[in-house]
Amino acid sequence: MAKKATVTLILASTSPRRIELLSQIGLSFEVRSPNADETPAPGELPRRMVARLAVEKAESVLAGAASQYSRALVIAADTIVVAPDGKTVLGKPRDTRGAARMLKLLAGKTHTVYTGYAILELGGRRSHSVIRVEKSTVTMRPLSQRDITDYIRTGEPMDKAGSYAAQGLGMALIERINGSYTNVVGLPICQVAADLEKHFGYPLFAGSP
Repeated sequence: MAKKATVTLILASTSPRRIELLSQIGLSFEVRSPNADETPAPGELPRRMVARLAVEKAESVLAGAASQYSRALVIAADTIVVAPDGKTVLGKPRDTRGAARMLKLLAGKTHTVYTGYAILELGGRRSHSVIRVEKSTVTMRPLSQRDITDYIRTGEPMDKAGSYAAQGLGMALIERINGSYTNVVGLPICQVAADLEKHFGYPLFAGSP
């Protein structure tokens, strides 16, 4: 089968939040599931980890795209929530007790969210890549035990890093965000869009290339 000549945009993520964010700015793209071991390396700092994982996810999808397209752009990302101590990475809770512990830890304090993203190009006259890490800080309002219990009962915290969703019911828990809101959701859209246009000539607001 002959390779397609047009530029294809591929999102290396099945995250509903990332899919929705890219769709909201009118981009047309394929969705593919990446393959990457998300286990942190010994002593790996949060910023380095999200950058590494974004690249590994993008590369895992780029390999398959090479057999189909003469030119493609692959976007991949990894987002982590770091506790107020600046070191502890908060993943998804294993159970309701774990969710309660995380929410108590975050309540009334400021924590950090990092998203690393990679845009890798297949083909083109100047094949290259963009790799960045964006940082946002989130201040959560003080929470009572009832607040925490009622929020957990909604079920929303159970599949979310840090046990909350900034784009969902969890927005009622957030007092302030410094930095990109969409970065907290899972993909810093403003920065990604600017990189697509500046570094790869991908025309925003004008349909597919």
